[in-house]
Amino acid sequence: MTHELALNRTPDIRRRTNMSISIIGAGNMAKGLAARFTSAGHSVTLASRDEAKADAAAREVGNGVSSASLASAAQSADIVVLAVPYDAAGDVIEAAGGFAGKIVIDITNPMKADFSGLSIGHTTSAAEEIQKRAPQAKVVKAFNTIFAQVFQNGGQAAGRPATVFVAGDDEAARAAVVDLARSAGFETLETGALATARYLEPVAALNITLGYGLGHGTDIAPAWQRAA
Repeated sequence: MTHELALNRTPDIRRRTNMSISIIGAGNMAKGLAARFTSAGHSVTLASRDEAKADAAAREVGNGVSSASLASAAQSADIVVLAVPYDAAGDVIEAAGGFAGKIVIDITNPMKADFSGLSIGHTTSAAEEIQKRAPQAKVVKAFNTIFAQVFQNGGQAAGRPATVFVAGDDEAARAAVVDLARSAGFETLETGALATARYLEPVAALNITLGYGLGHGTDIAPAWQRAA
C-alpha cells in the first residue's frame, strides 16, 4: 500500500492537530505522556481499573486532563495508549472491550519481575501478543524506550529531543503515531512492521540496564544517528 493510500484511510486522524488520546494507566509513564500530549494541544483522558487512581493522576497532571472508566475512555478516543505493565495488558484489553477499530499504542516492555531480562522474545514480542489479544485494533509499538523522567523533562534526554521508534503493521496508524510524537516534541523513526518490536523491546531492556543497573540514571534515551 502506498503512503498516499494509507493517508486516505484515516483522514480524521492525520489531518487533525487536536487528537483525543486516552491513556490506560495512572503511573509515572501515563502521567508523563499525558503532560506531553496536553502541552501539544491534544485532549487527554486517563483511565485505570482503579478509577480513583486515574482521577487522582488526572488532577495531578492538570492542564485539562480528565479521567474516565476504561470502557468510556476507549470508546471516546482517537488513540489509546497502553501504559500498564505488560502482564496486565490482557486484562485491560478485556475490561475495555477489545479496542476494536482503535489505534492502540503499546509502550510496554515484557521485563521479568526482577528486571534481569525480557520474559519473551526472538519469535514474538509484547506488541505482537497484544495484537493477538486485540485483533480488531491497530497496535503500534512506540515510546517504550523512553523513561518517565524524559517525559517530565519536556521529551528531552540530556537536553535533546528523545527519539520515538515506531513499529506497526497498519501504515496509516503508524503515521498517526509519528504525527502525535512529533507534535509532542519528539524525534521519530519508523522501524517497519509490528514484528520489529522484537528488536525495540531489547533496546528498552538495554536502556533500563544502563539507567538502573549501571547507574547512568534516567535522563537517557537511545537515538538513531543518520549520515549527513
